Amino acid sequence: MSMTRRTFVGTGLTAVAAFLAMPLTATAQEVEDAINAFTSGADMADGGMTLIAPEIAENGNTVPIEVDAPGAEAIIVLATGNPNPDVATFNFGPASGSSAASTRIRLAGEQDVMAIARMPDGSFVSASQTVRVTIGGCGG
Repeated sequence: MSMTRRTFVGTGLTAVAAFLAMPLTATAQEVEDAINAFTSGADMADGGMTLIAPEIAENGNTVPIEVDAPGAEAIIVLATGNPNPDVATFNFGPASGSSAASTRIRLAGEQDVMAIARMPDGSFVSASQTVRVTIGGCGG
């Protein structure tokens, strides 16, 4: 099969247009769907857990976060401005020493980082923190 220059350029422009049409951030519906998948639509209470994230991150590729929800069975971390809002899920068993975890996540620009914990009684608690990325991400 031979490809002409015109066909090659047309195919390349189509690929670039498809890439640019991709969403750069999650929609509110995608964030809501991720929350509902974890909570099964149950209400969440504010407080009862700690989310530590920097207010200003110097590098969006490695933003350190810590979550702690004493007695929690599971904790989900969401980044509402990323293309895929699900960042991490931590599960804790009866032999866990504590219901805390820390990791580094990747963030694209200023956005909210949210953590939701499932407690043993079936209730849910949440915490959130706005993080602004200065370099290494899309923030400025």
